[in-house]
Amino acid sequence: MVRVPNVTRDDLVSAARNPLAFIADRWTPDPRTVRRAALAALVMAVVIVVTGGAVRLTGSGLGCPTWPKCTDDSLTATREMGVHGVIEFGNRMLTYVLCAAVGWAIIAARSRKPYRRDLTRLGWTQFWVVMGNAVLGGIVVLVGLNPYTVAAHFLLSTALIAVAAVMWHRTREGEGAPRPLVGTAVRQLVWILVGVTVLLIAVGTVVTGAGPHAGDSSEVERIPLNWETITKLHAVLAWIVVTLTFALWFVLKAVDAPRDPLRRTRDLFLVLLAQGVIGYVQYFTDLPEVLVGAHMLGSCLVWIATLRVLLSLRERPEATADVPGPSAEAERVATRA
Repeated sequence: MVRVPNVTRDDLVSAARNPLAFIADRWTPDPRTVRRAALAALVMAVVIVVTGGAVRLTGSGLGCPTWPKCTDDSLTATREMGVHGVIEFGNRMLTYVLCAAVGWAIIAARSRKPYRRDLTRLGWTQFWVVMGNAVLGGIVVLVGLNPYTVAAHFLLSTALIAVAAVMWHRTREGEGAPRPLVGTAVRQLVWILVGVTVLLIAVGTVVTGAGPHAGDSSEVERIPLNWETITKLHAVLAWIVVTLTFALWFVLKAVDAPRDPLRRTRDLFLVLLAQGVIGYVQYFTDLPEVLVGAHMLGSCLVWIATLRVLLSLRERPEATADVPGPSAEAERVATRA
């Protein structure tokens, strides 16, 4: 029979005042558990983007016409709202799953031994970004799917993915000072690659805002730009990213860089090729919803792969405390003994 430990009044007070510290005092997760928790948060950040795209692509953006309730009289979707209400309300419910994944990542990071303040901060950053994006999502509904707010909603989700990817990567590293694995010129090239990728994603939101998939069957405001022109600009930026990635791989080979940056650059190149194929096919087939959704997933994967290239350029060993060596007198005593 398992004996249940006694819970004192002081324990209850301590748990109420600081539940994270209370859990951390009684649980030490395995390093793999911390990594899996961080990965779960990253996966859910991508899932919420893809399901949000499904809401727009099925014309369910106003399936729940108000916020925070689904209707003025109901917190949940009603039968009269049909499938669009179910899809929109279902996506709202996935936000709670995302919060649970981020919460698990925070608890695992806080309970890790030794304690890593950097991991805990990254977890809390994700939490506040999720909260901010939930409010922004409500504003998107209240303003009738205004394309500028929709674009901001997606860009904030992209920021969430960035923080989650960094946290997942940092769970495999130590807390020591970063040591570069390549030269300054290579690092500058990668930062240019990251900057152009951010611009590529931002222009992609403009393509979406000016394109035909407005998110609802009713008349929804669109960005007043020529969709064909913006799409061509998006394609040009994509080719620049591909070219920079290709050049980076050759530079890394030329300077005999470590294996990890080479692997990450290769992975990014392959993801970019797949994303490019999907992009061109959807363009020439009049933007079928399935391919547009796949392209949104590809955008997330391109962003993660780009960040992994950047993060692979340095290593962080475990921090070591400075332990004073034995004094000369102590060494002489030890020698005589």
